[in-house]
Amino acid sequence: MSALKIPIIDLSGYLRDDLDAKKACSIELRDAMENVGFLQVVGHSVSSDLQKRFIEAVAAFFALPMEEKQRIGQDKSSCNRGYERIGVERLEEVLDNSTLEMKEGFTVRPERPLGRFMAGPNQWPDPSLPGMANFRQTYMEYFESVHQLSKSMFRLIALSLDLDEQYFDAFAADPDGIQLCRSHHYPATPSDAVDRGRGIGAHTDFGALTLLLQDDIGGLEVLHKPTGTWHHVTPIEGAYVINIGDLMQRWTNDRYRSTMHRVMSPTSNKPRYSVAFFNDGALDTVVEAIPTCIPAGEKPKYGPLLVEDHLIKRYTQSYSLGGAIIKTGAPTLHETIQPQAIVA
Repeated sequence: MSALKIPIIDLSGYLRDDLDAKKACSIELRDAMENVGFLQVVGHSVSSDLQKRFIEAVAAFFALPMEEKQRIGQDKSSCNRGYERIGVERLEEVLDNSTLEMKEGFTVRPERPLGRFMAGPNQWPDPSLPGMANFRQTYMEYFESVHQLSKSMFRLIALSLDLDEQYFDAFAADPDGIQLCRSHHYPATPSDAVDRGRGIGAHTDFGALTLLLQDDIGGLEVLHKPTGTWHHVTPIEGAYVINIGDLMQRWTNDRYRSTMHRVMSPTSNKPRYSVAFFNDGALDTVVEAIPTCIPAGEKPKYGPLLVEDHLIKRYTQSYSLGGAIIKTGAPTLHETIQPQAIVA
């Protein structure tokens, strides 16, 4: 069977505000979201120098002794920030929950006072540790740059749905919204290993939009649902892999696809590094089917859904499999959280 073609879109013309490029990019994105659910973008606004400096900083962090990483472990945060050891998050529901997903992570969000779900201060490694002198500065410089790119992607999504270009602006740019940048380290797996294993199990993303920077090791695979086959996403230097999550699929009334994907542990002498930026938007947004996504004479497939309620359920579900506790913010808002099954 031939490999699934992951579309590649050059954003340079769109970002220059070229009208013809805007139209062409929006059509390309619409086709990718309706038929594949994944794409890669080049010609974007994040500099290659910043990407290089950031990946180097991430690699230096994961090379720190475990006791130093554990000092800023997520279990010590009141808002789910910091270092995640291997096995803390499990995204694929399997009968044998002893199977670990072979990745460790580090999560950062905007600096905020404690309060709403995921709001609060970040945890940072001691700057006196090897390679950590500029870690915080570099991480937040990267965060802001990719956040800007995510807002451009939301505008392109709006155009692709025949909406006003600013349709998602308030959602994507909310200073108190859910934006997070999670870096991952996947230990190398020897090529003669009996079981390659999973870096991340099969899952769909929770929220609205994901922008992934991956190195050249590979391992990301996308499910082609009609055939039930998995297809490799070939790394392109400097490109961002773009996909939507379940929230956006619901918002588009299933017009755009939240596609199942996974990461197989790299069969390489080198570890794999990747960084996912999730822009899941304003917590108080009520997601209802976009009018341009409801066929004439039909009703929406889903009722209204509050973004905060959806994200709390999904985060609780994925981390509970690994025995972690997700702090959900103000208890008066959400006193009882029940896990929600992953949407296939």
